Amino acid sequence: MPEEQKTKNKTILLSQNELEQYSKKIVRFQNKKFNLKQILNKTICADLFDVLDELPKYFVDLLIIDPPYNLNKNFNGLKFSETDDAHYLEYLESWFPKAMNLLKPNGSVYLCGDWKCSAQLYLVMKKYAKVRNRIIWQREKGRGAKANWKNASEDIWFGTKGNDYYFDVEAVKQKRKVLAPYKENGKPKDWEETENGKFRLTYPSNFWDDISVPYWSMPENTKHPTQKPEKLFAKLILASCPENGIVLDPFLGSGTTSVVAKKLNRQFVGIEMNEEYCCFAEKRLDFANLNKKIQGYSNGVFWERNTANLQMRKC
Repeated sequence: MPEEQKTKNKTILLSQNELEQYSKKIVRFQNKKFNLKQILNKTICADLFDVLDELPKYFVDLLIIDPPYNLNKNFNGLKFSETDDAHYLEYLESWFPKAMNLLKPNGSVYLCGDWKCSAQLYLVMKKYAKVRNRIIWQREKGRGAKANWKNASEDIWFGTKGNDYYFDVEAVKQKRKVLAPYKENGKPKDWEETENGKFRLTYPSNFWDDISVPYWSMPENTKHPTQKPEKLFAKLILASCPENGIVLDPFLGSGTTSVVAKKLNRQFVGIEMNEEYCCFAEKRLDFANLNKKIQGYSNGVFWERNTANLQMRKC
């Protein structure tokens, strides 16, 4: 790593002392039913298949699920192997309906995947929930391909348990640069001029091109191979979980869902089978006590990626 990059590297690391410290905060599976007090705002270190049946029923306002995609992937020694579509769907069926049993009748669910597994995600979502939409978010990172199109997007399927559900569109508006500043009677129409440019506050679509994937100079970055951006999950939580509501992530990884929930005054439960990733989550939760900023989100709105704005520079 170049010297300049080293000085700007903000990647979160864990010392041996921190591993020992944070491992004491983790909730362990004890082969018996959990009550809500034991798990609320906690990280559960356990195999998903052991713990799902031991959680309280219907206590969750929002499920954010980011399972292993149908790829060969090494998660810190825990390997997931690519399989055919039928077996991957069988894998989803083995836990998705149990996760839905934890959701309140008016709760929502977001299920993450890539193009290879998106069809199977839709099938399992359609079977156990009401499919509302498919969000496509652009990943600006990714390897080029000489004989194919570069993979630069992922899917998030949005579903609800019923027809009565929480959705706050006002909380997820985006501030965009105005390319054609139309005026009516000499005054800006639906836009404002600031010292940093002309901007319009817009309602969100299901295509998101304002997301930065965590990398070494971002303070949320860890060594997790498939870490989701805080800004990405902030949109899901603000839209689909009321303040003080409960968000559950059964594939927590390095803790993005729990951290964002905490920053946005929601409650959370995270399940992760890798102890080191659980410790990363706990360290990030400690950081969230000191700093609740989310990169790309300020003053109640989401900003376009790389927007030259003073508010963005503070984030």
